[in-house]
Amino acid sequence: QVQLVESGGGLVQAGGSLRLSCAASGSILRFDTMGWYRQAPGKQRELVATITRGRSTNYADSVKGRFTISRDNANNTVYLQMNSLKTEDTAVYYCNAGEMYSSGYYPGRYWGQGTQVTVSS
Repeated sequence: QVQLVESGGGLVQAGGSLRLSCAASGSILRFDTMGWYRQAPGKQRELVATITRGRSTNYADSVKGRFTISRDNANNTVYLQMNSLKTEDTAVYYCNAGEMYSSGYYPGRYWGQGTQVTVSS
């Protein structure tokens, strides 16, 4: 059993930055890919960014150029640096451990509890 714990959310003005962290209770190297999702009120959960064991990254079009995903294998932590935040980035952000296939990212059964990001205008 692996626990994922997100932190770093909060309230920020539009144009500001936040850095989210996802700390795993065990080695993240056991997972092919780590991902960040978000879910805004009344909307479906959407994939924001992924990073593979080999550090290949992918981003949703809506966050490209503004968000950066990274991983620290030694500390079993995945980060999401969010810059130039917009009001539409407001959501609960979740960390996930899954797998990347040629058809895309498939989320695994391990999820964090989420961290709230609120961007004010």
